[in-house]
Amino acid sequence: MIDETAGRFWAAMQDRCPGQLPERDAALLHATLLRLLDGGEDRSARLASLRVLGCAYRDLGWRPWHAAALGGALLAVPGVRWRRVWRLVERTAARVGDGPAWWPAEVVDHDRAAEGVAALTVRPWRRLPHRPGQAVPVCTPRHAGRWRWLSPANAPRADGTVEFHVRTVGCVSGSLVHEVRPGELLYLGPPADSGLELVDGEDDLLLVAGGTGLAPLRALVEQVAGAPARRRVTLIVGARTFTDVYDAIALDKLQQAHDWLRIVPAFSDEPEAEPAEQCTAIGLAIHHHRPGQHVYACGPPAMLAAARRWLPIAGVPADRLHLPALAQRA
Repeated sequence: MIDETAGRFWAAMQDRCPGQLPERDAALLHATLLRLLDGGEDRSARLASLRVLGCAYRDLGWRPWHAAALGGALLAVPGVRWRRVWRLVERTAARVGDGPAWWPAEVVDHDRAAEGVAALTVRPWRRLPHRPGQAVPVCTPRHAGRWRWLSPANAPRADGTVEFHVRTVGCVSGSLVHEVRPGELLYLGPPADSGLELVDGEDDLLLVAGGTGLAPLRALVEQVAGAPARRRVTLIVGARTFTDVYDAIALDKLQQAHDWLRIVPAFSDEPEAEPAEQCTAIGLAIHHHRPGQHVYACGPPAMLAAARRWLPIAGVPADRLHLPALAQRA
């Protein structure tokens, strides 16, 4: 039904604005518009969809007068709801830069890294212009039109591949973890600043990761490794138990390769851990914090709430505490 209705949508647009919408873009654009109009998505998902549609607005050369044509092509959509969504898309388009609305990307590797967690490596058909710490809207055709934020776990690579770490918390992430296989196609939206981008300078860094919040912080470590100045970095990796640490091999390789990097595990519920490791990630962050460090934290909502409450009390200045501004749960 998605393909059939998308075909009618494209045909209706051709009647109203010939040549305005390429046929190859019609299905994904139609599905994204319908998901947003449905109103059932959470705020994070709406922001991801709006970023994609705002870039489509600019990339396809839409103008205010195209609202009527698009609204007419979206059959059985109440006019009031469409006008509200159109205004949101216009406002988003005014804030985003030029460039494609999405990048098709082939899944080239899928690793079930831990229970409920997968590491996906994708190769975009065109190089994705992302920076460490940014977040990217991601969509799978298995859930057409549903965009979710994910953060690349790597700095840009020579081969253009991008790695994502995904935990099962919803239908989209559930498909990415349990169903998607190499050879399948995903769509990557325009990268957005998330509040975790690296501050220029030579100040030391304290990185605090919980769960798949490790992904953007590992990308920051790779960015430091490629920079001329070597900043000292402490990376605290929080998990409940030993089995919840899903990226241990890659982390061990990073630590062995760089003498300026120290990785500290924190286990909140593992009786076999060393006494110094039996703590929450934020608890160890307070212990390892030193004046002058920039502190980056990314993880589950409860961990971020603890970071907002306790790290300033521990002496981390507001301008040196960096937390994600975009919700990245899928």
